[in-house]
Amino acid sequence: MTYESVTVVESKISAGVTFTVAKMSFSRRLELMRRIRELAGRIEFLDAGQAPGNKMDAALLRVEIDRLYAFWGLRAVSGLELDGVPATPELLAEAGPEELFREAVAAVRAETGLTAAERKN
Repeated sequence: MTYESVTVVESKISAGVTFTVAKMSFSRRLELMRRIRELAGRIEFLDAGQAPGNKMDAALLRVEIDRLYAFWGLRAVSGLELDGVPATPELLAEAGPEELFREAVAAVRAETGLTAAERKN
């Protein structure tokens, strides 16, 4: 048996762009859940609060979780140059089109197979 630990996902937004995404494994699931747990708990706490800044802080943490997913599971970006340089996951987050970054995050989330409850905890 041969097993590939990554999968390639074609962008639906930009023709010719592909994302190489890490597949889930037992250890990787454990690592991801540990990294998300604290942030998700803080989001839940902030969402329950009534202070005006709570909603903004919760939104900021949600974006941090998206960034965490991208850096955790996005191994490569192909078919895209940003400012004349081949894109990397870090460069996509820093200087790439936001909709393409969000698509990459969605590809990673889809590959994780985490349930909503697991993502929350």
